[in-house]
Amino acid sequence: MTENHQGNVPSRQRKRFPGISSRAYEHPADRSALVALRKLSGFDTAFKALSGLLPERSLRLLYLSDSVRVSDAQFSQLNDMLRDACYILDLEKVPSMYVTQDPKPNAMCIGMDEPIIVVTTGLVELLDEEEMRAVIGHEVGHALSGHAVYRTILLFLTSLALKIAWIPLGTVAITAIVTALREWFRKSELSADRAGLLVGQDVQASMRGLMKIAGGNHLHEMNVDAFLAQADEYEKAGDLRDSVLKILNVLPRTHPFTTVRAAELKKWSESRDHQRIMDGHYPRRSEDKDTSVTDSFRESAGHYADTVRTSKDPLLKLVGDIAGGAGDIAGDLGGRLRNRFGGGQTTKETGDKPGSGAADGGPGTGTGEAKDGQSEG
Repeated sequence: MTENHQGNVPSRQRKRFPGISSRAYEHPADRSALVALRKLSGFDTAFKALSGLLPERSLRLLYLSDSVRVSDAQFSQLNDMLRDACYILDLEKVPSMYVTQDPKPNAMCIGMDEPIIVVTTGLVELLDEEEMRAVIGHEVGHALSGHAVYRTILLFLTSLALKIAWIPLGTVAITAIVTALREWFRKSELSADRAGLLVGQDVQASMRGLMKIAGGNHLHEMNVDAFLAQADEYEKAGDLRDSVLKILNVLPRTHPFTTVRAAELKKWSESRDHQRIMDGHYPRRSEDKDTSVTDSFRESAGHYADTVRTSKDPLLKLVGDIAGGAGDIAGDLGGRLRNRFGGGQTTKETGDKPGSGAADGGPGTGTGEAKDGQSEG
């Protein structure tokens, strides 16, 4: 499974993750949505029926008739990478994979019952072997997570919104749902990037692939560190007007910006969560049915709170400052009320009034506890 068929040169050995659950690599927001959807009664039946309303079967026939199916006889190296990715992530059924003529570098995983992976000729010609391995691992990660459900619902609701556009306010609710789904979908791309890293197990190759998708096949003119610096500059650059523009730019997209994806993946590659997976400590699929929806949403909420707290973006920093200020005001007010109704007596040891720990975030203030809760989330 880990053999390079170019010249029959053995490839480096990669770790395998038997029985790994997609929860191991999923972004918190993506994971919470998927856990909730999987817990819905009748979920599979409803969405299989929904999938039947969309041109999924038509797309399958289209690629079969007008693209090249990857196999031992056609694009055999890609076929080896696909089987290797499924072996590493322990995906029992290897999806069908097609190469379609399109100069634009792209790849996707579609289908709910039997996912298929499609890569364009532009992507095949752009990436080297290790970079392509990460992309195929990315798509296999989509298949393992069942991310096609997002795509299916998005297509359905977009189509429905067009049909009821004539109804006053008819698209308002749907637009709100579509906006939330796009946020989930963007986070699902970050999840799949992580799956690609678990398959390729070469963070530099993953970085190069994202950099090439952004700037083309000119590696001698590009630098990974400088590319990552762009993401940092993008996050903290400008004022509140730029923050609003960034939100408006990303809202209609189903994918995060490429520099942001690279920075997020680099950060995850250096995290304790990634190291634990590489050491063989990860959630198993056999435990998925026992996953708590509440815990998943709590982790997702904690992630967003931590993002606001640590972000360099001017708008998010303002939100964090306002939230922190509100907490300080609430803690100070609570301390004053306790003093007022407690008689305002001082302690013999320090001369401080009861509850004065609020000023330094001590126990009982609520402020320090809230901040700790955010950082732990």
